[in-house]
Amino acid sequence: MKLTSLYSNSNQQWIYDVFINFRGEDTRKNFVSHLHAALSNLGVNAFLDSDNLLKEKELREKLLGAIESSHISIVVFSENYTESSWCLHELEKIMECRTTYGHVVFPVFYNIDPSVVRHQTGDFGKTLELRAQKTYHGNGAVDALSSWRSLLNQTANLSGWDANNFRNEAELVKSIVKEVLTKLDNSLLSITEYPVGLESRIQEVIEFINDQSNIVCMAGIWGMGGSGKTTTAKAIYNQIHRKFEDRSFVENIREVCEKDNDGIIRLQEQLLSDVLKVKVKKIHSITSGTTKIEKRLVRKTVLVVLDDVSTFEQIKALCGNRKWFGSGSVLIVTTRDVHLLKLLKVAHVCTMKEMGEDDSLELFCWHAFREPSPRKYFGILSRNVVAYCGGLPLALEILGSYLYGRTIREWESVLSKLERIPNDQVQEKLKISYDGLEDDMEKDIFLDICCFFIGKDRAYVAKILNGCGLYADIGITVLVERSLVKVEKNNKLAMHDLLRDMGREIVRQSSAKSSGNRSRLWFHDDVHDVLTKNTGTETVEGLVFKLQRTDRVWFNTNSFKEMKKLRLLQLDCVDLIGDYGCLSNQLRWVKWQGFTSFNYIPDDFYQQNLVAIDLKHSNIRQVWNEMMLLEKLEILNLSHSKYLKNSPDFSKLPNLEKLIMKDCPNLSDIHPSVGDLNRLVLINFKDCTSLNNLPTKIYQLKSLKTLILSGCSKIDNLEEDVVQMESLTTLIAKDTGVKEVPYSIVRSKNIAYISLCGFEGLSRDVFPSLIWSWMSPTMNSLPRISPFGNKALSVASVNVQNNNVGFLSPMVRSLSQLRTVWIQCRSKIQLTQELQRILDDQYDVNFTKLETSNKSQISNLSSRSLLIRMGSCHIDNDTFDKSISQGLPANDSSDFFLPGGNYHSGLAYKGKGPSALFEVPVHQMKGIILCVVYSSISENMGVECLTSFLIINYTKCTIKIYKRDTVMSFNDEDWKGLTSNMVPGDEVEIFLVFGHGLFVKEIAVYLVYDQSISVEVEQLIIMEVETSTTNLKMDPLEKVNLQPWPRVDVQPSPNVKADAATDAKTNVSLEVKVQSSQKLNKSIFTRLPKIMRACLCLKKHGD
Repeated sequence: MKLTSLYSNSNQQWIYDVFINFRGEDTRKNFVSHLHAALSNLGVNAFLDSDNLLKEKELREKLLGAIESSHISIVVFSENYTESSWCLHELEKIMECRTTYGHVVFPVFYNIDPSVVRHQTGDFGKTLELRAQKTYHGNGAVDALSSWRSLLNQTANLSGWDANNFRNEAELVKSIVKEVLTKLDNSLLSITEYPVGLESRIQEVIEFINDQSNIVCMAGIWGMGGSGKTTTAKAIYNQIHRKFEDRSFVENIREVCEKDNDGIIRLQEQLLSDVLKVKVKKIHSITSGTTKIEKRLVRKTVLVVLDDVSTFEQIKALCGNRKWFGSGSVLIVTTRDVHLLKLLKVAHVCTMKEMGEDDSLELFCWHAFREPSPRKYFGILSRNVVAYCGGLPLALEILGSYLYGRTIREWESVLSKLERIPNDQVQEKLKISYDGLEDDMEKDIFLDICCFFIGKDRAYVAKILNGCGLYADIGITVLVERSLVKVEKNNKLAMHDLLRDMGREIVRQSSAKSSGNRSRLWFHDDVHDVLTKNTGTETVEGLVFKLQRTDRVWFNTNSFKEMKKLRLLQLDCVDLIGDYGCLSNQLRWVKWQGFTSFNYIPDDFYQQNLVAIDLKHSNIRQVWNEMMLLEKLEILNLSHSKYLKNSPDFSKLPNLEKLIMKDCPNLSDIHPSVGDLNRLVLINFKDCTSLNNLPTKIYQLKSLKTLILSGCSKIDNLEEDVVQMESLTTLIAKDTGVKEVPYSIVRSKNIAYISLCGFEGLSRDVFPSLIWSWMSPTMNSLPRISPFGNKALSVASVNVQNNNVGFLSPMVRSLSQLRTVWIQCRSKIQLTQELQRILDDQYDVNFTKLETSNKSQISNLSSRSLLIRMGSCHIDNDTFDKSISQGLPANDSSDFFLPGGNYHSGLAYKGKGPSALFEVPVHQMKGIILCVVYSSISENMGVECLTSFLIINYTKCTIKIYKRDTVMSFNDEDWKGLTSNMVPGDEVEIFLVFGHGLFVKEIAVYLVYDQSISVEVEQLIIMEVETSTTNLKMDPLEKVNLQPWPRVDVQPSPNVKADAATDAKTNVSLEVKVQSSQKLNKSIFTRLPKIMRACLCLKKHGD
């Protein structure tokens, strides 16, 4: 049963103080009977099997249960002890409980030498062997004998008594009794009689404490009043306190401090007395008490529980610094204010949650019926009471005990009363948290939420209450910390029903007899009475009156005339007639739904202090007849206004932050002034089916975060200017007439969620598919997403913000509709991973296969070169062509070299395989020339096999991918885009990707930046040069002058004079010392697989 498992399995309480294990024939009638009598005379509850004359079949289970339920076990060894299998089985259980639960075990050696028991020698050992053979058979006997020997040895090594060391038996008994009394220190704390569900609650904290055994462990238990914090702390204390020689449970700290001005000092004295085990001298001040505690606790391993702490000063005075404690110490604090636990920097907070339905019903029934389930005819009533209690243990116990022994009629009466008036005992306990609030503003916020705002959005409520001057941002936070308010999913405010009722009862008791004199009115009958009889007074600050949609009632505005302080007003299906000037000018929140009495807001309803207007389900056809200046208005909700055709002029609402006009089926026009609202963060036009395209000025909203257009079927276009909404994080526009996603959307910096044209989800998931649909329109299942067509999208950019970058590979698999793809990674490791993934996935690279199978084939192929030029620079193509041809080998040679000078003022870098690394120079680059030496197993030329090339900036962690068509038509804009991501000192790699059996042997990168020669803007030039079949004389590669990275020297040739006035047409001859990329910083090469440096083999699907 749940109620006994906590005691029997958790060491929290004992049925017996002592269990005596003995051989009856040896000691029952002498020593054991004397010992039992001595213990009993002193009030010690000692178990003897003779006390329970049971049949042998039942005796074993009873004895083992008694052992488990005993605090101390005394094992009396005698000459014939091992003759009894009962004694040995009991000993097994005793030592098991010692290991598992920390039971105290004392051995007594009565007329037998301890060494005989320890080593099982002589007749003692022989008898043990015979007992094992008689009790078990075969291997079982061997195992049992081994186990018993080990148990006897362990027990005999414990501290105990040898009867031979005492003059007589009476002296021996006296010594044992004294030690037993010392161990039975009555240190267990009293906890609830019915600990239903308690065991599972304490395990969380116990497990945490066990994991922190080598440090000072600080844990907190936090929850609302009556949630079981103190009971849980006591249960934890009872389970672990025996591990600590020095310990203290300081209870009811808040109550003691409130009742006694010197309460803190009294608690300091208690703590010291508990730990030191002596009554300390009177402490004269909190400071001196703190000093004494610090000195006495230092380096001690202690267990301290501070129960019901309400201020940080209390914690500081009792034990506010973990340095006071020795290693292994445990401090547990229970409180209703989680902020105190944050200040203390506890490592773990156990949040007390409401009990589940089954446990709640069981706990209630134990108190109401003294049994675990409802009695006949009380089942439904019991469940109704349990539902009212909401899983709060305090309420279940109080109401269960209150209803114990009462009739069904009395139960029904109690339930009816609870609907209006809470139980006073529960009320008093819960009200402690309210009374502990530091100022009236926090109390006002709590009462406002109790009466009006449960279930409302936290930010929405904060806006309204801030408008009331209540500083709700910090105020709501304090209420959450004090367990008075909860913030649930979707940021909605909630609280326990009993806390809600407690707050409303506070309001009701302020004027129990006269509703019109209460600060807040929410109960239907009370509000109806006040408005009908015009009994409202200046005291009223908030009023709610709600009817069903099918009902309707009329009141005269004179009913509100005396409510001068009315701040909050909610009316549902209520119409007002009369002078609207009678309404308080202190109104901050008006939620008036379903009114039918006018077509627009009356001119005399001018509320300049309004923060929020909610006019849902109204019959208005326009918002205002004459626009009114409402400088404080931040929220305007006109949803479900079925006759509304036009939005208001927003020029008189300069501080509007949220505009909500959902389901306005006749709304067709939005005033352009909406684009002037520089604080607007939300627009919601969902299901406005007559709304045409948005005004152009709306795209100027820099502050807008959320734009909702779902169901606006007539909106068929979103402008590319949507990217100007630089704060936009959420765009929801499904089920609209929009056929094309704005290309600029992927460049939006802050967009996080999008739902448009069949694409829906987080942007990091949607954008790859979206861009892929642009790149591969034939693969797109949504025909309304058109490809680029005549539109020019020069760059598609992706900012990778997490480590899961695998989605990029399919995005760049096809570049048929993009000139470039730009990828921003967050780290060099991520850059390396994504680069390899792109090469493996996009281009189907197989490095190992290439290296092993094609090496010999490549060496027999003739070498060719491909020259690619980007940027604004002019070279002598014929000269450069000739120079390259001279450096290429014949068929039977694999040696070649690339030229390094005599063309431009610049730098040159070389690399084996399809890539080369370089460092961006200090001088402004005018162009880049790529020279590629390759071999091909087919007749295809390099320009035909070129698939794309990649620019990898390791410094900025970016990858830029250019497709072949872009390379063929490289223009000024492309060059600007390429260099815009480079600054001097950046480490950059160019990686060329070829297909169709083309193998790159070497690549050279020439960086051109000479400013003293003529330059002209030209399109990219690609030249093919094939080697002659004749043998050529070549300079060996080794003769190239190499310099260690990063130094690069550029020097004029000796026969040329450097002259700033050199004519633009003069051929300036410069010597360029080419830096082999193999000499670059080696850490760069570790970023990519080493094999990637050697060669690249592409076997595209479908080739």
